[in-house]
Amino acid sequence: MKPLGLHEIRSEFLKFYESKKHLALPSFSLVPKNDKSLLLIGAGMAPMKKFFTGEAVPPASRVCTSQKCIRTGDIENVGKTDRHATFFEMLGNFSFGDYFKSEAIPWAWEFLTEVLEIDPDRLWATIYLDDDEAFRIWNEEVGLPKERIVRLGKEDNFWELSVGPSGPCSEIYFDRGEKHGCGKPDCKPGCDCDRYIEVWNLVFTQFDKDEEGNYHPLARPNIDTGMGLERIATVLQETNNIFEIDAIHAILEDICEMAGYEYGTDPKLDMSVRVITDHIRAITFMISDSIIPSNEGRGYVERRLTRRAAKHGRNLGIQGAFLYKLADSVIDSWKVQYRELEDNREVIQRVILREEERFLKTLETGMELLESEIDKMKKEERREFSGEDAFKLYDTYGFPLDLTREILEESGMTLDEAAFDEKMEAQKNRARVARDDSDNIGWSAGSGFDLNDIEEETDFVGYETLDIDGANLLHIIVEGEDVERVESGEKAIFYLNPTPFYGESGGQVGDTGVVEGDGFTIRIEDAQKTKSGHTYVIGTVTEGVATPGSVSAHVDRERREKTRRNHSVTHLLHQALKDTLGDHVNQAGSHVGPDMMRFDFTHYEAVSAEDIQTIEEIVNRKIFESLPVRTEILSYDEAKETGAVGLFEDKYGDKVRVVSMGDYSKELCGGTHVENTAQIGMFKILSESGISAGVRRMETVTGPALYRLIKVTDATNHEAAVLLKASEGEIIKKLKHHLKNEKNLEKELDRLNAEIAKSRMRDQVGEKETIAGIDVIRGSFRDVSVEDLRNMAENLRDKEDALVILSTVNGEKLNFVCASPKDVISRGFKAGDIVRNIAKIAGGGGGGRPDMATAGGKDVKSVDKAMHAVEDILNDIGK
Repeated sequence: MKPLGLHEIRSEFLKFYESKKHLALPSFSLVPKNDKSLLLIGAGMAPMKKFFTGEAVPPASRVCTSQKCIRTGDIENVGKTDRHATFFEMLGNFSFGDYFKSEAIPWAWEFLTEVLEIDPDRLWATIYLDDDEAFRIWNEEVGLPKERIVRLGKEDNFWELSVGPSGPCSEIYFDRGEKHGCGKPDCKPGCDCDRYIEVWNLVFTQFDKDEEGNYHPLARPNIDTGMGLERIATVLQETNNIFEIDAIHAILEDICEMAGYEYGTDPKLDMSVRVITDHIRAITFMISDSIIPSNEGRGYVERRLTRRAAKHGRNLGIQGAFLYKLADSVIDSWKVQYRELEDNREVIQRVILREEERFLKTLETGMELLESEIDKMKKEERREFSGEDAFKLYDTYGFPLDLTREILEESGMTLDEAAFDEKMEAQKNRARVARDDSDNIGWSAGSGFDLNDIEEETDFVGYETLDIDGANLLHIIVEGEDVERVESGEKAIFYLNPTPFYGESGGQVGDTGVVEGDGFTIRIEDAQKTKSGHTYVIGTVTEGVATPGSVSAHVDRERREKTRRNHSVTHLLHQALKDTLGDHVNQAGSHVGPDMMRFDFTHYEAVSAEDIQTIEEIVNRKIFESLPVRTEILSYDEAKETGAVGLFEDKYGDKVRVVSMGDYSKELCGGTHVENTAQIGMFKILSESGISAGVRRMETVTGPALYRLIKVTDATNHEAAVLLKASEGEIIKKLKHHLKNEKNLEKELDRLNAEIAKSRMRDQVGEKETIAGIDVIRGSFRDVSVEDLRNMAENLRDKEDALVILSTVNGEKLNFVCASPKDVISRGFKAGDIVRNIAKIAGGGGGGRPDMATAGGKDVKSVDKAMHAVEDILNDIGK
């Protein structure tokens, strides 16, 4: 076999298939694109699913890739065995209606035997039971003896979904030799022993399966193959597992060096090394693909891996954060194929460091509580950990359940997961009820009437006009009842069709305005949407008696104008954040009102003042460029193909609005917007803060609100200039001068206060006395710091040439200080010994140098007893 490293194998594979006229595509992101069925990419063909189904056109009919993949279905087993892994690379060649079995099988054989130089006699193939065509190609064209072609059933050698593309497959196996086998005479691929390992799966997608389970031949069958890069590397490098192959073993060695541990000396610690070795690759690649730690979805997977790895670092005795350093090992090795790792090196390290630091605080508290409970369980001879306690660790301290489970397993204990699940479900129900209550405006409670049951749809015309005549007031709801009239001064819910009022959604607040009918006027105070998407308004009748019928509706134009300015600026801000901080930034929520805009986004740390300035400048530049704002109605798939940014994807229907601002921003959005970015006027970021782990918030203003802010700021500056007797341009200079003077005065005041305090303290010290033939000064204090006590003891010792012993009580803390002159030390009176013996009387201990030492006591009530014992202690030393 050809001795190739991991990265060399990948390169050889791609070059080989390029020679067969394949287009070598870079790996797709780990984040699935336009596929809600997947959390993460876990197979080579997963990103190309739509090419196989015909929903999208491939860039070429022949393609090859090395696809980064993550699978976390059995994460608890990673590290326990040397077979499981979360991150891996899948080598694959694909044909979309081009070549088929006659090319796919011989090319795979050619690559394995001629390029990788694997001994043909050590290769076997399995085929689907009825696939005579594959058997013929293997036997007659490739020359593989029929004894080494194994027919297996549908369970092993047939790939299919519930409906759609499907077909038989052929797997190539490598014979590791008899020493790895079971010894049975009929041992061959399909046996449960470790002798034969699958290295390559060739899938022949030749059928279209219908809902009745019938298989219809495809006019243009496809090829989908997958070969695990790490798996084939173990074959070529003749290792027992993936942790021994060159590139991965290098990471393992770096971990051992960090921990000062020799791999192979302790099975439990070996497991920790393997966990970290595996997880750091997954973590690094996930962050590179803009997945940052969070409490849900892909971010939770990343957080779980980081925290599991950090915990195993603690098992190895590694102190503090270390994974962010280890990421360098992954980047330096894998950047040969994945340039994005190098490009995102700094972001990767910073995200890992922040998550490690956050978790280490959680881990310390959680581990103390968990270990304490485990000790208690051992004493009580209990084997099952309470689900209620596990939930408390999770809910109160943020301690992950899987970590609790793993630590319990290490101690031979189990977890009452049913009780945990019960607590978790109860919490979800409370949150659900809270959400439902917040949605309930009072029309359904107790009456059986629910706006969601209204069949008439509301036609929203507020994109085109803010004023309409001839609208129908269909329903009036008061305290849950559908009524025929409502008097002046009464508040109610009104259901109009059509309506110009924008119902609160997508972060944008609802419109306000006026509705006028025959002899009545309604002041509209809010507009909301039902769960089915119909708009209703809430208002108070200000004149006459409101009844169903024909009405005119008028939106508060000025308020809508202010609101749409703020909504349009969210799109510019979103893109500016991505441009400045990185593509990992995504909108996490917003509040768009007439006076301000609040924008929440994913990011792992506080945004620097410099970056805030840059973001603000970008947004204002786009405003000043007067970019046209265009709106299109497209199908969801068409919108995604245009590159539009989609947020909260599960909320979109078949048709979506795409809002574009020049060539700078394109987003899916149902809100109201300006016609040109120049209408926004100007933009200012007021604040930036964190609202939860991995989520930041900016509060901003535009247009008239910003103008008002500027006026207030100008007035403040003018007033400050008058008070400082300076021009507005000299305010900062004058303030610095005053602050400097103030600081100098504070220093002088501190010095004088210290002198006064020393004088008062000296007055509280007893007179010099003679004990055991030496001069001694004693004194006891309250609420004096140990540092001040040390300084005083040193001053008295040097000034009075006496042994000084002082005590201080601060709340529940008791401390002693002893300072001894040189001539007294020479006679055996060492400060460290003296203060240690004094502290013992108060239940404490301590010590230090012969000339200066401190000690602490546990019983503050014993301070007088300890200080009175000084005479006996000194007399004993002087004997």
